[in-house]
Amino acid sequence: MELSARNQLRGTVRGVRLGDIMAEVVVEVGGQEVVAAITRSAAERLQLQAGDAVLVVIKATEVMIARP
Repeated sequence: MELSARNQLRGTVRGVRLGDIMAEVVVEVGGQEVVAAITRSAAERLQLQAGDAVLVVIKATEVMIARP
């Protein structure tokens, strides 16, 4: 699959929490966590489970950077 989004990060699913409408997916990327809110139907269609290798695609109009 090819996408125009440049921010593509390979990671591992650490957890999936299903709600009535939405799902929260936690992905570990290089020792950091990325959390995505997706629809429950998308999570079920992708059959996401802890341990799955995934690609996190970030397409945003705004990205903020801060100094720790």
